[in-house]
Amino acid sequence: MRKNIKITAAVASAAALALGLSACGTDSDPASKSETGAKADTSKALVVAASPTPHADILNFVKKNLAEKEGLKLEVKEFTDYVLPNTATQDGQVDANFFQHKPYLDDFNAKQKTTIVPVVDVHLEPLGLYSKKVKDLKDIKAGQTIAVPNDTTNGGRALQLLAENGLITLKDGVGTSAKLSDITDKKGLEFKELEAATVPRALNDVDAAVINGNYAIEAKLSPAKDSLALEKAEGNPYANFLAVKAGNEKDPRVEKLAKLLNSDEVKKFIEDTYQGSIVPAFGTPAKS
Repeated sequence: MRKNIKITAAVASAAALALGLSACGTDSDPASKSETGAKADTSKALVVAASPTPHADILNFVKKNLAEKEGLKLEVKEFTDYVLPNTATQDGQVDANFFQHKPYLDDFNAKQKTTIVPVVDVHLEPLGLYSKKVKDLKDIKAGQTIAVPNDTTNGGRALQLLAENGLITLKDGVGTSAKLSDITDKKGLEFKELEAATVPRALNDVDAAVINGNYAIEAKLSPAKDSLALEKAEGNPYANFLAVKAGNEKDPRVEKLAKLLNSDEVKKFIEDTYQGSIVPAFGTPAKS
């Protein structure tokens, strides 16, 4: 498992965190002004915190193949948890992050008093149910244990997947905020709550586990081939997106990266690389 990258110093000051163009900017300005008047040094690399797979892989594809043509310097910092990318973005240690979906971000902002906002959707990682002990959903029986993520949104999402596949029954209307206490019929199953990143490592110790798509891929599991049950992509609210601290959405570097992340080239990279295990969350852009 890859270690968290420790960031020992701020990579940019508050003034260097790009805050977009304003009417006050001129062609001769080395940096563009935001609505707040702060300047962003667009000659500096845009530092993006990301989960290793697929987020950093997608960003590194952009860095190696597309960024230079757009005049974008891009630096990718890998993290293996779901907390530090947001706190580092809020604190200005990185300029942006790419690892999460909207329900998770909404919950995080509410609990941590952060002001992170989405910029552009990129891809969907279908949540899946996996097992090394059973080969089919029908083989999951009373008395067996299923591991699920312990954070609010992914935990509720996992329970919805189990309910949709008839393994449990939930209270009406709980939606993606479902908790273990909202299960009205466990059908004899036991549940083990774990941090999302550690769930794959518990697969040998439980009968089945609900695993986030990126962590499944890191664990050499194919969501499309190995899962006993998989979220449907159509109408799914869990698209992963590029995010920044509120106020930095118009940083010219962020806008360039957003454009590239929704490009034909990235769409093809996702489709060719992940073969349906991860799917683009945007349509093919119209060509100019």
